[in-house]
Amino acid sequence: QCFQIHGILKGDLKTVISSIMDIGSSTVGACGDVSRNVMTTPAPFDTPEYNYAREYSKVFAQLFRPMSPAFGQIWLDGEKAATVETWAKEVAHHDVDAAMLKDTGLGIIVPDATEPIYGTRYLPRKFKIGVTVPGDNSLDIYTNDIGCVVITNDKGELEGFNVMVGGGMGRTHNKETTFARAADHMGFVPKDQIMEVMKAIVAAQRDHGNRDVRANARMKYLVHTLGIDNFKRLVESYLGFEIQPWRAMADWKYSDWMGWWEQGDGKLFYGQHVDNGRVKDEGDFRLKSALRAIVDKYNTHMIMSPTQSIIFRDVDPKDKDGIDKILADHGIKPIEEIDPNARLAMACPALPLCGLAQTEAERIMPSYIERMRALLDRMDLPGEEILMRMTGCPNGCARPYMAELAFVGDGANTYQVWLGGSPVLTRTAYPYMAKMKNDDLEKTMEPILAMFVEQRGEFEAFGDFTHRVGAEAIEKYSAAYAPGSVFA
Repeated sequence: QCFQIHGILKGDLKTVISSIMDIGSSTVGACGDVSRNVMTTPAPFDTPEYNYAREYSKVFAQLFRPMSPAFGQIWLDGEKAATVETWAKEVAHHDVDAAMLKDTGLGIIVPDATEPIYGTRYLPRKFKIGVTVPGDNSLDIYTNDIGCVVITNDKGELEGFNVMVGGGMGRTHNKETTFARAADHMGFVPKDQIMEVMKAIVAAQRDHGNRDVRANARMKYLVHTLGIDNFKRLVESYLGFEIQPWRAMADWKYSDWMGWWEQGDGKLFYGQHVDNGRVKDEGDFRLKSALRAIVDKYNTHMIMSPTQSIIFRDVDPKDKDGIDKILADHGIKPIEEIDPNARLAMACPALPLCGLAQTEAERIMPSYIERMRALLDRMDLPGEEILMRMTGCPNGCARPYMAELAFVGDGANTYQVWLGGSPVLTRTAYPYMAKMKNDDLEKTMEPILAMFVEQRGEFEAFGDFTHRVGAEAIEKYSAAYAPGSVFA
C-alpha cells in the first residue's frame, strides 16, 4: 500500500475516496483479491533501464486493473472519475486494453463480460508485482508474487525481462503450513511476450490457487507445492510456447537512495529518511511542515520509497541549498547524522492503529535501534550495520522475514527473533527464538553478536553469518556464553 490515512469518520469516507479518484490516484482493489499494487524502484534516474522499469510498472498496473464498474457506482455515484488515473495516460501508446483482451484460446481469457482475466471469482488471494533493474533491490523484489527485472542490450534498448514468481511474506504463528517465501527465478521473457506471460501467470493462480484454505491461498503456496519447474510448465500450457532460461545479470545490491543524487538529466533527487514512515510534527521536529514548505516553494514531486521514506525528484541544482535550509530550520537532521541502522530499519504501524497487532512495532522500534547501537558500541562494533525490521504480528507487512534480524510480535511485549536474512534481501530468515521479552533484548543479542565477533569471515555481514552457522550452533554458543566476555 502507499498511504495509510487514519481517523477518517465514516460520514466522510465517500468524500475522501472520491476526492482521491478525482485527482488521478486510486484506491481500487486496495484490499481485494486482485493485483493490489505494482511497486518499482523509487530511484528516479534518467537512464534507459530505469525508464523502462517505471514505464512497465505502469503497464502492468493498467493490465491488471479491475474492470468492474462497482467501485464507481458505490463511491462516485456511478460517474467516471474527473481525472483518468495518472499512469493510464502515460502508457496509452502500449494499447494495454487490446493486450488484456487478446485471447489465444488457451484458457487465459474467461467468458466473463466484466472481468476477462479475473473472471467472476477474482483471484484466490491478493497479488503483488515488482519491477526493477539489475542490481537494484531497493524494493524487496523477492517478496512479490511476480518480480520483473529489466534486461537491455548494449545500446540500452529493451530486450525483455527476467521473471521471478512465488514470493510472499504472510504467515500465522504456530501454523507450519503457512510460511514466508522468497520468489524463484522462472526465466527470461522477450518484451513482445511479457504482457501475455504476465496474464498466464495470473491465470495459473486464478485456476489452480488454493480457494479452500484462505491462509494458503497466495501464489507462493502454489509455486511451493508444484516446484518452480512444474509451475513454469503450467504457465507455458497457457501460452503455447516455452519460457527462455533466466539471463545472467549484475549482482543485487541494496540502497535506500537517501541523500542527494544526480538523476542523469541535469536535475537532482533527494532522499529524506522518515522513521517508520510516520510523517509528523512533534516538538522541534517538524517533518510534516517541512515537506509542505518544500513543495509550496519549489513545486517538487515526491516519491514514496519501499522503506517508508520520501524522495524529492527533479530538483533544480540551484534549489539544493534552499531545500537543505528548510529541512534544517524544521529540525530535520541531515542524512549523514542518521544512524545507518535506523535508515535500514522498518516497522509496521501495529498498536494502536492495527486490529491484528499483538504488540508494539512502530512506536517501540526506535528504542530497539538505540539499544542495539549501544550494545554494538559496547562490544566494539561501532560501525556495524544490521538490517532490522519489526512487526506487531506475523502477517509480515514490514517484510520482516527478509531482514538480517527481525522481531515479530507474538504476544503482549514479546517477540519472535528471526535471523539469517540477506543484507541484499534475496532470501528469507529463519525463526531463532519465540517469546523474547522486551526487557531481554540485550541478553538475547549479546551472545549472538559475540559469536559473530569470534567466528565471522572477512567482511561477512551479520545476516550472512547467522545464515551460514545456523540456529543450532547459535543456541549452543549462547548457552555456554559468559556475559561481557567477548569484544571485537
